[in-house]
Amino acid sequence: MTYAESVEYLLSLIGSIERSNFGLHRMERLMEQLGRPDRSFRPIHIAGTNGKGSTAAMIAAALESAGRRTGLSSSPHLIRFNERVRLDGKEIEDADFATDVSEVRAAAEAVVASDGRSMRPTLFEMMTAAAFCGFRRATMEWGVVEVGLGGRLDATNVVSPELTVITPIGRDHERFLGVGERSIAREKAGILKAGCPVVVSEQSAEALEEIRARAAELEIQVIQIPSAWRADETAHTTGHYRFLAVRVDGAAGSRDGFPVTLGLAGRHQVGNALTAIAALDRLGVETRAIQEGLAGVNWPGRLERVAGPPEFLLDAAHNPAGARVLAQFLSEHCADRTIHLIYGSSSDKPVEEIAGILFPCVRRVTVTASRVTRSIGPEELLRRVGHLHPDVATASSTEAAMERVGREAKPRDLTPQDLPPQDLTVVAGSIFLVGEAKAVLSQLTAISVGQ
Repeated sequence: MTYAESVEYLLSLIGSIERSNFGLHRMERLMEQLGRPDRSFRPIHIAGTNGKGSTAAMIAAALESAGRRTGLSSSPHLIRFNERVRLDGKEIEDADFATDVSEVRAAAEAVVASDGRSMRPTLFEMMTAAAFCGFRRATMEWGVVEVGLGGRLDATNVVSPELTVITPIGRDHERFLGVGERSIAREKAGILKAGCPVVVSEQSAEALEEIRARAAELEIQVIQIPSAWRADETAHTTGHYRFLAVRVDGAAGSRDGFPVTLGLAGRHQVGNALTAIAALDRLGVETRAIQEGLAGVNWPGRLERVAGPPEFLLDAAHNPAGARVLAQFLSEHCADRTIHLIYGSSSDKPVEEIAGILFPCVRRVTVTASRVTRSIGPEELLRRVGHLHPDVATASSTEAAMERVGREAKPRDLTPQDLPPQDLTVVAGSIFLVGEAKAVLSQLTAISVGQ
């Protein structure tokens, strides 16, 4: 199977997501058929609504800086499937990706042949299995595994982790996880395992109560932010933060600290970094590696700047909590810019709430849709959120939206120095939309370099 054939095969597995599809029975059977690749590495299992990808990337980067062979499994991808599997900090090679998908496909077909079509794996189950096979083939020591949806019934929950992490919980995917943070937290806490400590980011009272209740049932240690670690002397340069990470002893106060500079932009990354630091400290990773990992980490599509002109800022911001993070960043670090927003969303998101957070931060809005079938069409999106801003237009595609904004956004000449900053175009609302925009910008950069 070639790389192109493996991608075509995976895409053939796309179908509607239903609650009835959830469960670990298919994944457990597939793991058995494959010889339990999930047991070939030491897992760190990460769930949460926001920040789990950034936190996972930080943990993986620090482990790599410490010289530990580390795999990272994440989802979804922005442009190519390879992004979902990283081995020692690099996206998996096309040929290796095809090899792993071929192995999993053969195992899946054997399972279906013996157990029936109801055991046919989903796309996410296949990708998770392929990632685990990739970790085994490449002899990874550690595997940082990001949950796809929820936790309790997520395909990744077949692992037996050495550490679990739960990042901030908010309202998202309520159709599948239940309404309200308490219900969602209960599903996320489903990744907790007996004998395995959990690191918990700062949470709402409801979410924390559910996580602590599950931890008490399992009699496991809870390492909680900010009770375990806090950030002192916080400062930033153009939105990239630095601080003193201080370990806290509940009775005696601060015990020690070390300076941290973050490679990822945004104030919210301070909280994600503290969570990663707590996890890495629990795993015995040395301070130098933690500092290097957090400074050098890269996580595309999250407050990612693409130099212009015109300049772009790409950020998924696909739920209310993510929208608030983006709005805070624009207010704190881009208040002197004329901001154009390209916004699109999947149909299962609270678009009125998200638009109500983002639209007041920008001068102009263009609503559009990615090519993903569950995207809301531009005209429908305009009907639902057009009243939230005085200047809203539609575009038929991501490319058309970028072309439209490109005609309106004014680049800044290099001289004279007293001109206002150049316009900023923000692409947000859907990771699929961000991925399409990133692909367009990559092509433009390649053409520019080629010329």
